[in-house]
Amino acid sequence: MSKKINIAIVQTSIKWEDTKGNLNNYDQIINSINPGVDIIFFPEMFNTGFSMNVEKIAESMDGLTVSWLKNCALTKNVCVVASLAVKENKNFYNRLVWAYPNGKITLYDKRHTFTLAGESKVYSKGKTKTIIDYKGWKFLPQVCYDLRFPVWSRNDSDYDVLFYLANWPTPRISHWKKLLISRAIENMSYCVGVNIVGSDPENKYNGYSCIINPNGEHCVDMTEDEAIIYYQLNKSNINDFRKSLNFLDDKDDFTLKF
Repeated sequence: MSKKINIAIVQTSIKWEDTKGNLNNYDQIINSINPGVDIIFFPEMFNTGFSMNVEKIAESMDGLTVSWLKNCALTKNVCVVASLAVKENKNFYNRLVWAYPNGKITLYDKRHTFTLAGESKVYSKGKTKTIIDYKGWKFLPQVCYDLRFPVWSRNDSDYDVLFYLANWPTPRISHWKKLLISRAIENMSYCVGVNIVGSDPENKYNGYSCIINPNGEHCVDMTEDEAIIYYQLNKSNINDFRKSLNFLDDKDDFTLKF
């Protein structure tokens, strides 16, 4: 068990529907990451952008992108996390992949597909809430639109870090900032938001990736530029905060329907 864990957020632009071009760019980014990082977070659909053109962009779990994630994790001895479009059993998923240095992976399929952009018409909803345990830390993976639904992220004292991989557009960036802070406060956990910059055929993006502590405070400054954001999470900060303000003990019990 590690009381501290080092993370890196990659806030980048994405070449539209160009998997090979994006992965080539990420090769350079991976090689530039500071030593000592335990986990690298990339944005939502990091290899193609937020595209509904699933027949063109979706891959199998044996495809180029998942193989790239696993290879990076293995060769760099670091966890690498991203989401991509996956085809499985005739269905398509916006799937988050957490690749470990030992070659294993953990998956989370985006629960809330974004109806405004037509995502719900082409991608199937995930049906499982996933907790990832790494080095004694517990992480709750979420993807973009999941941020608007606090019931789905409610902390039953079973995770330390909540994170969102996103393509969150500039016109609603104020929502992004406020909701990330809200999720951190109500769940008394670190909240990590990973966004992109640049543009695609539908939207412009201005980043503001961030790390929020359990008290709702920014741990690092946000930026609108391409950047790699580093931070060391400290388990003692979570434990001390929850002991001093044990609000999670008063939470409501409920059952989710799928």
